[in-house]
Amino acid sequence: MYLIFIFLPLISSITAGLFGHKIGHKGSCFLTVLYLFLTFLISIFIFYEVSLMSSPVYIKLISWIDSSTFNVDWGFLFDSLTTVMCCVVSFISFIVHLYSVEYMSSDPHLSRFMSYLSLFTFFMLILITADNYVQMFVGWEGVGLCSYLLINFWFTRIQANKAAIKAMILNRIGDFGLALGIFSIYITFKSVDYSTVFSLAPLFIHYKINFLIFEINSISLICFLLFIGAMGKSAQLGLHTWLPDAMEGPTPVSALIHAATMVTAGVFLLARSSVLLEYSFSVLEFITILGALTAFISATIGLTQNDLKKVIAYSTCSQLGYMVFSCGLSNYNIGMFHLMNHAFFKALLFLSAGSVIHAVADEQDMRKMGGLKKLTPFTYSMMIIGSLALMGFPFLTGFYSKDVILEVAYGKYTTIGHFSYFLGSFGAFLTAFYSIRLICLTFLVKPNGFKKVLTYSADSSYNIVSSLAILAIPSIFIGFFFKDMLIGMGTDFWGNSIYISSVNCNLIESEFINYFFKIFPVLLSCLGALSSFFTYIFFNNILISLKLKLKVLYTFLNRKWFFDKLYNEIFVQKFLNFSYNTSYKLMDKGIIEIFGPLGFSNTIFSKANVLNSINTKILYHYAFTILLSITLILGLYQFYFFFNLLINFKIFLIFFLSFFFFAKTIQIDN
Repeated sequence: MYLIFIFLPLISSITAGLFGHKIGHKGSCFLTVLYLFLTFLISIFIFYEVSLMSSPVYIKLISWIDSSTFNVDWGFLFDSLTTVMCCVVSFISFIVHLYSVEYMSSDPHLSRFMSYLSLFTFFMLILITADNYVQMFVGWEGVGLCSYLLINFWFTRIQANKAAIKAMILNRIGDFGLALGIFSIYITFKSVDYSTVFSLAPLFIHYKINFLIFEINSISLICFLLFIGAMGKSAQLGLHTWLPDAMEGPTPVSALIHAATMVTAGVFLLARSSVLLEYSFSVLEFITILGALTAFISATIGLTQNDLKKVIAYSTCSQLGYMVFSCGLSNYNIGMFHLMNHAFFKALLFLSAGSVIHAVADEQDMRKMGGLKKLTPFTYSMMIIGSLALMGFPFLTGFYSKDVILEVAYGKYTTIGHFSYFLGSFGAFLTAFYSIRLICLTFLVKPNGFKKVLTYSADSSYNIVSSLAILAIPSIFIGFFFKDMLIGMGTDFWGNSIYISSVNCNLIESEFINYFFKIFPVLLSCLGALSSFFTYIFFNNILISLKLKLKVLYTFLNRKWFFDKLYNEIFVQKFLNFSYNTSYKLMDKGIIEIFGPLGFSNTIFSKANVLNSINTKILYHYAFTILLSITLILGLYQFYFFFNLLINFKIFLIFFLSFFFFAKTIQIDN
């Protein structure tokens, strides 16, 4: 059952990809949706057996690499951490497949699209079920490849090409750090298996390793490099700019990859490596600071974006920041709980946005929408549910995890804990503001679109509507039903899959913080929602004058804190100049070609021309040349034999070469 669960998406991908032209679009859609539905059903049974019955499963499939002390097996580990991710990935993937049947129905390459979605799901399952870092890295790179293919699915669009390349390059930066981290793990522990590495970790707390001529604590170096990998996948500040641009791909891609599954791989990696992170306090502090900054800065950028999908994309960056700084505060279980909750309501938001875009003839600018409340009432209600869950409205799914993250942050009673708490709280205010702004501009304000577009606007058909309805249920209820199981006091749900040091555990302390600081984030969320609603509905003129007065600030936020401009001018342009002027012109076309094959062939060709020019076509000239050559060769042989008895051969060789170059110099001077 466990192997079937992993390989069903691969079979689905092969079926749709290789035989899609024979079975047609309907056959491809039916089989891929069926396979993913079966995958989701199996994940429920796995969750019951492994997590609820406390029976972790380990499967060793085959031996992969066996070289001296380096041994890597194809093995699969199913524990509580894995099963939660399996349920989330398989459920969201099934819904996205079902949604795509209608959303992409007019695309001539639908079979290829469904094949890519299933292939992505397969690699994601490989990532989360791997029992060692090398196998996990295979899935890690696989989802990166599928991300490139899906973002660039409409490959005739230049913006899709740019976005896919940007996502690939920025992820490669993070992947390079992850690869170095895996190398460091093997150098330190002589193994890459989770069980071996985690059991040996306490013995290597003070072990140091040479890295770039410095002696660094091995555990800290490994954790830092692993976090660099997580930064790339989970779009943390510095490597976050690829995520909003990836909205150029089809909307189902945004829902599957850039909201619910792939971008959460970095958070999963941090939770999986909790045993290592708990022994590196400095790296945990760095993770907390960067996660809090990501949560706040991404929320400020989302305030001024006008593209419907980009607003939701920046909210994804912000929520990933909450998950990451929760892991930095050693509350991995709460971070994973928020990851699970976020997957449902963020997928609901993205798929609802796709329904809106469908209704307004593929328009994504919110300034050209408005008045859709009565035209698309079902999509409006789904968007309301997703937005309220995102902003942490009381008793919806997001409320049960987001507020707990902020409570445990304040309950740390440290400078970094309070720093992350206040940034997260103000980020909650901004999240509520731009969530309601999105609702107002899209559905509530007066229509700003073209009449002929709005005339035909309506809710989508059964596949899209049913997908949204299914996602709305966990977006409302799942936080309430699973809170006590996943993060409740005394729960043993996670078992040994997550390790939290007794020094860093502060869930009990967070229950006794001042009541004001418990309700402060909720008050800010409500304040942000109300201020956004009244501003965009009743005081629109004040908003315009405020934008004109704060034009510099508005431009700064609208241009995304100028991250792209800085990267282009400081890094990209200099690398392009170096690669063309130095690497290409000087080294490749210059040194390598002159002293390499081209220079050698040109020298041979020129010498051959010289020899050809002295060809007189007279027989006795040939005879004289042959006789002279034989005499010279025999003379040199006798010369070498005679002097070999008197002097060393090396001295003779130096003398001969010196004479040769001296004669060559005289010839050039003449």
